[in-house]
Amino acid sequence: MRRLRRWYAWWVRHAPRLRDILYVGFSLLTIVAQAASGGGGWSPKDWYVLGAGIVASVALLWRRRFPVTVTAVGVVAMLTGGIFVPMGLALLTLSIRRRDLALAFLSVAAYAAYVVHTVSTGGAFWVAVFTAPFLIGTFVAIGAYIGARRDLMASLRDRAERAEAERELRSEQARLGERARIAQEMHDVLAHKVSLIALHAGGLEVNPSVGPDKVEGSARLIRETARQAMEDLREVLGVLRSDVSVDGTDLTPVPKASDLERLIMASRDAGVAVGYDVSLPDDVPVSVGRTVYRLVQESLTNVHKHARGAATDVQVHGARGEGVTVRVTNVRPVAAGSLLPGAGAGLVGLRERVQLVGGRLWTGPTTEGGWRVEAWLPWADGRESSDTQVADQIEALRGDAVLHGDEGER
Repeated sequence: MRRLRRWYAWWVRHAPRLRDILYVGFSLLTIVAQAASGGGGWSPKDWYVLGAGIVASVALLWRRRFPVTVTAVGVVAMLTGGIFVPMGLALLTLSIRRRDLALAFLSVAAYAAYVVHTVSTGGAFWVAVFTAPFLIGTFVAIGAYIGARRDLMASLRDRAERAEAERELRSEQARLGERARIAQEMHDVLAHKVSLIALHAGGLEVNPSVGPDKVEGSARLIRETARQAMEDLREVLGVLRSDVSVDGTDLTPVPKASDLERLIMASRDAGVAVGYDVSLPDDVPVSVGRTVYRLVQESLTNVHKHARGAATDVQVHGARGEGVTVRVTNVRPVAAGSLLPGAGAGLVGLRERVQLVGGRLWTGPTTEGGWRVEAWLPWADGRESSDTQVADQIEALRGDAVLHGDEGER
């Protein structure tokens, strides 16, 4: 089998030149036979046929590079010496490589040359007229079939290569998207808990003289928060190993109003004065509920990082047909600096989540020096709402708080 493959590879590499040699050899044999068929010695006409046939046959070596010129030489040889084989092989090559006006013109010229030479040598005119299309048409038809098949195979190969390249590109894009999704989910899960741990530790650092009870309570909160962070991390990694969803909907459960309250209470336990007014029905859609939870979580995480000690107000209101409004506002922070470094991806990820469900997000400083994150998420009631109603809701939302400034991570 290996030897057959080597022979096949050798044939593929040398097949064009071998076919040239076979074409020239076959053409020379027919020319010699035609020139010697007269009998009674070699006449000047026989020598002319031999010489013209050799020239037309040797010209077949360049049939692929100059098919039109080689075919024209064969037509002249046919017209002057009745040499048909070089012209037929040249027409075969020309029809393989080109199927255009040049092929049509040279085919008609070959037909005329065959008829003229046949009549000039005493042949029947009508016999030549009706015989020539079959002789010349056979070469042209076979060549056209081979050329069309080669073009089809080349097109199929090109299409297969493009499909393979597109598949590789889609695979690479899917890998990049999966990495971004994992990074976003890990950021959402861990950043909030780590910011709580940093708040507890920072409280012990700035108040080293607190009593043992306070230290014990803070240590207990740090331990519980770290344990929760590890459980969240283990849960996310476990789901990622078996996640088959396209958009990552399997990564987290659908949060409810009680989950938001626990999230807020965790920030209160860390020493952040958080007021809240949460009115979110339990039948909220999966995508909307998850986005609401991430909005509140990321907003409180930013407060822990960049506005420690700042009083914060969380408002979540939603109803079917009206949408869900989320507003998280903190006052001007007293302490300067940040407990944890920011990667600049939190609010960017929030904006992507909000846009994914068809909502709107506004972030920026307030007039009192604080910061506000505000979003409106659609919640359809089963009836098509007009664009005017949606625009009115957005305008009413923006009228409550005019926000401007940088939208990046604070």
